[in-house]
Amino acid sequence: MPTLLSRRTTEEQSAANSAALRGAAVGAAKYGIASLVLAVVGTFVSPVYRNLTIQFKVFIQMSGMTLGGWIEADRRLRGYEFWRLAEARRKKDEDVWREWERMVGEGKKDER
Repeated sequence: MPTLLSRRTTEEQSAANSAALRGAAVGAAKYGIASLVLAVVGTFVSPVYRNLTIQFKVFIQMSGMTLGGWIEADRRLRGYEFWRLAEARRKKDEDVWREWERMVGEGKKDER
């Protein structure tokens, strides 16, 4: 049984991959900045955070960036899928509309 993935063309797969990759980069940057702000606040406010090793602080920063990249890539990929399905639906509606206009146009010619 063919799946949705097997019916995609290489161009569609590349476009979906690009959308997810851009989303991952944006999400990692956004969550990385947020993690950095929290790290600065934690350094000044929390003696517990201040006493952590540099390796654990890097791990916390990378975890935030990974989470952000994952969330944003998923959001962008779902958005791309929604856009692709909406575009296919719009094209199908246009085809139906053109067929209807053709049938109505032929009906008017027959009346004359």
